[in-house]
Amino acid sequence: MRALIPGRGTLPEGWMPEQVYVIRYATRPTAVAAEHFMGHIAHGEASMPIDYFVWLITGPDAAILVDAGFTPETAEARPGREHLGSPLEVAKALGYPVERIPSVVVTHMHYDHTGYLGHLPDATVHVQEAEMAFWTGRHVRRGLYATIAHPDDVAGLVRANFDGRVDILSGDAEIAPGITVHHLGGHTPGMQVVRVQIPGRAPIVLASDASHFDANVCEDRPFSIAHETPRMYDAFDALHQLAVGTAGERGTIVPGHDPAVTERFTPADGGDPRLAGRVWSLL
Repeated sequence: MRALIPGRGTLPEGWMPEQVYVIRYATRPTAVAAEHFMGHIAHGEASMPIDYFVWLITGPDAAILVDAGFTPETAEARPGREHLGSPLEVAKALGYPVERIPSVVVTHMHYDHTGYLGHLPDATVHVQEAEMAFWTGRHVRRGLYATIAHPDDVAGLVRANFDGRVDILSGDAEIAPGITVHHLGGHTPGMQVVRVQIPGRAPIVLASDASHFDANVCEDRPFSIAHETPRMYDAFDALHQLAVGTAGERGTIVPGHDPAVTERFTPADGGDPRLAGRVWSLL
């Protein structure tokens, strides 16, 4: 860990991960297959909806949030996106209001992963140095780059860094017992994924946008937005390796935007109608 302000953004002593949730906060049912794969593909006009998730790793009295979604205002500005509600409201319903989320991993700085960071003013944010450098550098105003990140979110991270709340990483790191981040690149310069190793369980790899859909990593088909395509292929290989446990057991790769996630895992709404169709347990 880098030097941070004492008492801010720290997990309780002895904290260990116990559960991992996936929280669905938005969807885009009008998306088509051609948007999700690089190059010209057959039947690219076929319907292929995309969901938007964040992930919550919980333990005694505190949780780590992985990514921070986008807000209703951003959804209104980007046609086709249906905002379902704040992911932080779901976290609160699970027993983890913002004051119990001292740590946030930003896998990368695209607009759909940074929107609620301003709602977590005391959390430490873990981000790769290569990611911060790119989105504060000279290319961000050009082409697709100018549309794929939110300037206010980037500026907020810069302010948080001045405030001592950003843990700028240079490569792989352990951010808590059993929680490691791995710098893979490919989709963005500082794309990182999160590996969760709970004792007695096979690893869970939160791929985020290193693989939007199962079809990307399982069929070796890069997503349409790639900063470096060769590194995206390398990221697929790394995801498979990270999913293998110490005893050789095969764990789970959780893609970042695949609606099939909601069918693969167990609903965790506890019968609460406010949470129906919003949260699932990965264990």
